[in-house]
Amino acid sequence: MANAKDLFSALWAAADEMRAKMSADAYKDYLLGLVFYKSLSDKYLAKVADELENRKDMPIAEAQKLYEKIEKEGGDDWTDICQELQDSFGCFIRPEYTFCAFYNQINSSEFRLENLKQAFREVEKSQGATYDGLFDDFDIQSKDLGKTPMECNMTISAVIKALADINFSEYGDDALGDAYEYLIAQFASESGKKAGEFYTPQAVSRIIAKIVTSGREKKEGFSIYDPCCGSGSLLLQVKSCMFKEGQKDFGKFVQFFGQEINNQTYNLARMNMMLHQISPQNQHLNNGDTLSTDWPVDEPTNFDACAMNPPYSLKWNALDSLLTDNRFQHYEKLAPKSTADYAFLLHGFYHLKTDGVMGIVLPHGVLFRGAAEGVIRKHLVEDGSIYAVIGLPAGLFFNTGIPTCIIILKKNNTDRDILFIDASNDFVKEKAKNYLTEEHIEKILKAYTERKDIEKYAHLASFEEIKENDYNLNIPRYVDTSEEEEQIDLSSEFNALYQIEAESGKITEEINSALKELGIENGFTSSSKEENKSFFGKIFGK
Repeated sequence: MANAKDLFSALWAAADEMRAKMSADAYKDYLLGLVFYKSLSDKYLAKVADELENRKDMPIAEAQKLYEKIEKEGGDDWTDICQELQDSFGCFIRPEYTFCAFYNQINSSEFRLENLKQAFREVEKSQGATYDGLFDDFDIQSKDLGKTPMECNMTISAVIKALADINFSEYGDDALGDAYEYLIAQFASESGKKAGEFYTPQAVSRIIAKIVTSGREKKEGFSIYDPCCGSGSLLLQVKSCMFKEGQKDFGKFVQFFGQEINNQTYNLARMNMMLHQISPQNQHLNNGDTLSTDWPVDEPTNFDACAMNPPYSLKWNALDSLLTDNRFQHYEKLAPKSTADYAFLLHGFYHLKTDGVMGIVLPHGVLFRGAAEGVIRKHLVEDGSIYAVIGLPAGLFFNTGIPTCIIILKKNNTDRDILFIDASNDFVKEKAKNYLTEEHIEKILKAYTERKDIEKYAHLASFEEIKENDYNLNIPRYVDTSEEEEQIDLSSEFNALYQIEAESGKITEEINSALKELGIENGFTSSSKEENKSFFGKIFGK
């Protein structure tokens, strides 16, 4: 397989064709859409070469000519290959609509954006709802691309040409999926606050995924749910944690469920899933508002794991009628209208199986704020629902610089103890961002697994201890990371001062003695800086 790092560089170079014209938040939809289509098209042509001539290594341009030749000849060979491609990829791409064909059209000045849009439409219609609306955000008439149709055509043509030399069929599924994740992370870095809508940093995703899957690797029928799935990065970390690179049998073991309110991000998640080789039968993504519309409502509605990084302190429509909603009715109060943090938490927790594990990233305020949130938190603690609280460093996320925490929840924590981990000081800084290293991640996971006190890092608090703190879960109440002030020995310090004074007097006497030998009377004294300055000024004429 080709080098994945070379692929990263080539893909990011293709982004340069758009970076000068529009913001990352705008051009990501175009570049990621084209990367997805290029990947699909390359694998399509590689399949054609393999089926018709048993040549997996055939160059893309040669496979394109073979595909066009078979279409022109028609007959059984054409019928058979069409069916094989449809079955393998869940869609059908005609020879004139492959990425390679579009590149050839650009070189012969025959390329038209409308043909690319038609190719997208045909993919979307090819297999029920699997690809429905996948390219909705690829607006070929957007002013971001150019002021005229010709300028739009030139912009997209430049990106197609930049991607043309990459043969995605040469890369393994893991490398291609990782490359797509790399691009998403780069866009997130450039997008700033808007990035919070679609990307959770990989280190944070990995911590949560490792925790919620621990001890349940290769459990057939395992299900993972992210009610705020963004680009799907949290869900896909579960695949990385549970299966070795290159493994192909994960499809029968894991069902991925996710909901995303933003249509652009929802489509991005679907593309990301497909490039990570998650089959349509194993991915269940929905475009909707998680808090106002409970999803999924059909079986299975309870999941082995829930992982989520919802938007922080979001305003929501906390209608009184929701107090009878199954998700919220047990907790006496609704999350405040100004802060939906606990609404997201309770939604995910409701959908967790009795023996399931949930990890959610939230701001520290949920640990100590009072009023309705204090009531909800008290119920969770009394029920033994909160299993661990992990404090993270500030500056990890693209959309906020505030410190956050991971709250781990279970439904069978009968002893009601809560493990507190303070990892807020463990990070490396690169420019304006903070990052967790592999060592930091392993340190957190080890402390979580061992579940015991570690000085200045972790504390296993009993229910009684938490109750005494009035159900306040603020981490510094349980993990003291402060450094003791150094004790000053005043007697020793005074002795040192006396010694300095004595040495200073001795030096003064030696200087004055030397000056006297030179015929200079009225030497200087160590006690007056101004007098000494005046004295030396007279000597040196200053």
